[in-house]
Amino acid sequence: MLWTIIAVLIVLWLLGFIGGTGGLIHLLLVIALIVLVFQMITGRR
Repeated sequence: MLWTIIAVLIVLWLLGFIGGTGGLIHLLLVIALIVLVFQMITGRR
């Protein structure tokens, strides 16, 4: 489930990068990284 969220956020980030919306790019990237770290931490337990 979290990998799907990560994939969607990365796609939206890439679309924002192409569209040129600067603030949205960084926001989506930070959210994707937080979700990725959360997945790694909870997956090892």
